[in-house]
Formats: sequence, structure tokens, C-alpha cells
Amino acid sequence: MNFEKLDKDMRIYEQSLDQLVIPGVHLIARLDGRNFTRLTKELCHFEAPFDVKFRELMVETAKSLMDCGFNVVYAFTESDEISLLFHDSENAFSRKTRKYNSILAGQASAAFSMKLGRLATFDCRTIPIPSLEKAQDYFLWRQEDACRNALNSHCYWLLRKQGMSPQNAAKQLLRKSVSYKNELLFQNGINFNDIPAWQKRGTGIYWENIEKKGFNPSLQVETKTMRREITVNYELPIKKAYAKFITGFMEKAAGISDKK
Repeated sequence: MNFEKLDKDMRIYEQSLDQLVIPGVHLIARLDGRNFTRLTKELCHFEAPFDVKFRELMVETAKSLMDCGFNVVYAFTESDEISLLFHDSENAFSRKTRKYNSILAGQASAAFSMKLGRLATFDCRTIPIPSLEKAQDYFLWRQEDACRNALNSHCYWLLRKQGMSPQNAAKQLLRKSVSYKNELLFQNGINFNDIPAWQKRGTGIYWENIEKKGFNPSLQVETKTMRREITVNYELPIKKAYAKFITGFMEKAAGISDKK
């Protein structure tokens, strides 16, 4: 048997479905928890509609994704999903989508499972985005999804806590307007505007250079150094202000800020 010939022949089949994100196209990945409704409500009994412990599990998982060998400049998490924006210089594995999907899904599943203490899995998809504006729109879209999810969740669990069955609670909210849902909450003593920002807007995670103070004992002087650390933002702005906030990350991903 000629191993070199066999190896070459077999790799054709292995690579037959490979896809690449071509250079110059922005790369985003989105991960979603698999069967997390059952995990959070039936197996782990997290508080509904939102639970700080679950939020922190997602944040820690996102942080692990930002520090697992890829150049991620911004991460956003809401509910059971995480979105990652890669720097445009990212070229690991020649930008093969199967590599990003498998490694990120495996990393997220392992990190979340270890912190939770039981098995949990994520899937992952890579998303090619053609322009800075569309990349910005992507994160505005996911934030709007977070807001809609928060409003629906608070209404649904309000009705459930009032004794409605899952089917009837979902049926009562079906095709109802945003104003109807806001009024439903308000009539039951909940002002949606007062709900914590992270529930409505999601959470942002990104790298920052932080100044650290120290002391040099040999010179007997204070010292200052810059360290790159992950920052977690639970108070993200919304709409135009959020668009302006993430512009810096979009530019960093495109390499624009590196040239200024």
C-alpha cells in the first residue's frame, strides 16, 4: 500500500465540503445552546425569566471563547446565545468554517459544562458579513432580539405565575403588540423600563488596556503598566448610541483603527 497516494486520495473526500470565509469579508460566529430550555427549566431549575447565575455562566463561556486562540475583538451574549466578532487579521485554519464551527462549539460546550457541573452543548455557525455597516447591523439586530425576548419572557412568566398553563400563556401573547405586552406588565406592577439593562440589551464583552499600578522595590518608586484584560459591560447603550459604541469594534475588526 502506498500511504502517500492513499492519503492524497482520501483527503479529497475529507475536504470536499470545505468552505472558506474569503479575505476582506468580516467574520462573525454565533453559538446557541442546544436544548437549553429543558436544561435551564427542568434539569437545573434556574429562576425564570432571568437568572443571574445563568447570565454569569454565559459570560464566562464567552470570555473563554475570546481567549482560546482566536483574535476576537467583541462578544455579545443574550439568552442562550453568544455572538463573536473576529479581527480581520484572523486567518487561523485558512478561515475554514468547519474548523471555527467545531472548535468554538467544543470550547463553549466544555467551558459551560465545567462551570455548571453537568453536560451542556452548543452549536456554532460562522457568518460572512460583507461590510462594516452590515457587521454593525448584525449586533443591532441581536440586541433588538434580546429586547423582544426580554419583553416576551417577562409577560409569559407573569401569566405562568398567575396560574396559566404553558399553552394558554403562549396563546394569550400570540400576535400581541409591544404596547399590549408593556401594558400587561404595567398593570401588574412591572415597568419594563425599570427591568435591568442586561436583560433587555444583552451583555458586551471586549478587550481593554487597563493601567495597573505597582511598586519597584529596588528603585523605591511606583510603577505603571498597561495590561490587556477582558471587560464585561452589563449596561450597554441602545439603538444609535449602541451603534456608535460598537463602531470602534467594527473598525478594529477591519483594521482601520490599527492604521490611525
